[in-house]
Amino acid sequence: MPRLVTISRFLISAAFVLCGAVGASAQDRRQNAPGQFDFYVLSLSWSPSFCEAASERGNNGRGTQAQCGGRPYSFVVHGLWPQYERGFPEYCQRPSPRLARNIMTSMLDLMPAPGLIYNEWDKHGTCSGLGERAYFEAIRKARAAVKIPEEFLQLTEPKTIAPDELETAFIKANPGLSNSAISVTCDSKRLSEVRICLSKDLQFRSCEEIDRRACRRDQVLMPPVRGG
Repeated sequence: MPRLVTISRFLISAAFVLCGAVGASAQDRRQNAPGQFDFYVLSLSWSPSFCEAASERGNNGRGTQAQCGGRPYSFVVHGLWPQYERGFPEYCQRPSPRLARNIMTSMLDLMPAPGLIYNEWDKHGTCSGLGERAYFEAIRKARAAVKIPEEFLQLTEPKTIAPDELETAFIKANPGLSNSAISVTCDSKRLSEVRICLSKDLQFRSCEEIDRRACRRDQVLMPPVRGG
């Protein structure tokens, strides 16, 4: 019996080692090395969906109020995320360099939540290889490179739309953008985000892995812009 126990423990240990090796091989060899990545994802969040979901959860704290309290936001920037062809880096400096408050406040027009801005710097900005000011300037340039389709800027009524239709509207509004460079995410019923892949010099580029994680619902709801 002791011999069987020993063999069983050996097999279990070997299984854990094998699983660890598989997990390690799935990571990029550059994992979490600042500046070492392949492309960016610009994530644009549909603010009315975020605010409606937060209200349903009873989350009406200061962080939520900054975005959901007054100004009628449509698409806002969630972040600009360094990516590998497979996987992504995160928290590339621990502790991260403290983000200057004046840089945070300068971004509130695009990212209307101070906590979000600080988190994006800690989790994603530190992986960009850029200093804090340069990283947030890159976010502003990336957002300026993408035109939001006119019909979504002043959405006054709830809209049900197919994810493919939403992608097509962005492609028509942005010459050079293809359906392999954009994806849509959703929750159980609402549009969550539009994600657009950009090269390091902020040109549209394809990204198969991002597209594989896209929303698979036939239709998604876009709640109206606040005040609509």
